[in-house]
Amino acid sequence: MKTINKISFQDIDSIPQLVKDFLNQKIEGFEENTFSLDHFKNKIDEKQNTFTKQQRASLAAVLENQLSDLMLSVKQKQNLQDIKLENTFTITTGHQLNLFSGPVFFVYKILQTIKTCSYLKDNFPEFNFVPVYWMASEDHDFAEINHFKTENNYYEINEKSGGAVGRIPVSDTFFISEFEKEFKDFVFGTELILMLKEAYKAGNTLTQAIQILVNRLFSDFGLLILDGDSKELKTQMKQTFTDELLNFSLFETSKEKVNLLTDKYGKVQVNPREINLFYLTETRDRIDFNGKKYVIVDKNIQFTQDEILQELENHPEKFSPNALMRPVYQETILPNLAYIGGNAEIMYWLELKDYFTKIKLPFPILIPRNSMLFLNKKTLGKIEKLQLNIEDFFKNFTAITNNKILDNHEILQLLEEKENILQQQFSELKRVSETTEKSFGNMVKAEEVRQMKSFERFKKRLLHAEKIKQKELLERLENLFLEVHPSKNWQERVYNFSVFFADHGTAWLETCLEEMQIDESKLIILAI
Repeated sequence: MKTINKISFQDIDSIPQLVKDFLNQKIEGFEENTFSLDHFKNKIDEKQNTFTKQQRASLAAVLENQLSDLMLSVKQKQNLQDIKLENTFTITTGHQLNLFSGPVFFVYKILQTIKTCSYLKDNFPEFNFVPVYWMASEDHDFAEINHFKTENNYYEINEKSGGAVGRIPVSDTFFISEFEKEFKDFVFGTELILMLKEAYKAGNTLTQAIQILVNRLFSDFGLLILDGDSKELKTQMKQTFTDELLNFSLFETSKEKVNLLTDKYGKVQVNPREINLFYLTETRDRIDFNGKKYVIVDKNIQFTQDEILQELENHPEKFSPNALMRPVYQETILPNLAYIGGNAEIMYWLELKDYFTKIKLPFPILIPRNSMLFLNKKTLGKIEKLQLNIEDFFKNFTAITNNKILDNHEILQLLEEKENILQQQFSELKRVSETTEKSFGNMVKAEEVRQMKSFERFKKRLLHAEKIKQKELLERLENLFLEVHPSKNWQERVYNFSVFFADHGTAWLETCLEEMQIDESKLIILAI
């Protein structure tokens, strides 16, 4: 395995402009929340002055309890001890509890978190940096997480859903036997099968399953796994949740930033609600306010103001943050410096800056996670044979295909030559027509438009004709695009990590870690 290219996010058409502008420090107010050693030094100072010994002790106790059933590495045990120290900070990533980790970018974002900690330790040796994976155990959209895909199969688990997905116990294990059929003959297939069986043993909750799997993959790197579905941790959120219930503070404070981002970029990733909290029972349901009472949407439950505040005081574990409140929860309970997330995550974090300021909570450095793409030598050979570059597959590939179909085409060259001549003639005519009556000038302009449209029609018909004539080339190009973009999507958003682990085992993880970019957001392309 070797890296053959690294493409900056700035050079990829599909990366949102908001993310590009953030990375280029073109969004006012976020300059110090981008990756740089100076910015990290500032965040260390800021977090040291705001994160208390009591918070550290509480966090350490919760982590030790949550990880007590796992076999921890020496490095993990050291990190658990270090978290109690005032000179220790976290770098965090988060993700849903997708079945067997879901798409492979799950692995990439965790590895980038781990490598960022090593990078910071090299540059700030007097401090400790602990990688943390935050489990989105309270999400309730089971359909989003109940499956994963390999090159040849789609695997799915069926369970009763509606509540916090992390609490769902595993009962449907049929997918394991099907997975075993696909992978039993691979070099590291047995290891994968044992991982799957251990994690998704009947009776394990989905939280336990992901804890077991993630620990199996990343324990040697010192990764700590945190479940926010915790009464002890949510106790620290009582004041913030009270403010949210009474004053709709996140909604009100983020309005200006949401409007600014909407005006410039069209829309925001997640629109804040008046109350950005759910209520947890056997299901997870949104909390709304009807002007008189607090209503649990889709449930026959209502609270007066005094009743819901008493419920929060006695049972903070029943209050669950939504996508926008979750970053606030995370940054409250962790001595965190930076969050590593996908483009969509980064975009909704940006909505929250003013709210963080209002509640006097340090806003972290945001790092768009790197992407990775593994291509076999056969695919790379096809790309080279067609005289294409790998970058072409991350531009407008329809335009690339059209250009390839009409490459050096005699008729196209003649059309463009005659079109240029005609443009020159009309340019001369327009110049002269300006010296005469206005209606004549308008007629010249209208005729130019008509004849130029004719040339566009000629080109489109020529392209259509050549696509029929060069059907084989067109099919080769389309099939090659699907080799790079399975299901017409980025590889990392489709395939599970097992596709790569099956042939290479932990050596693949080590390669990903070694090649991972830290200080820039890039797509890293490797030959496998």
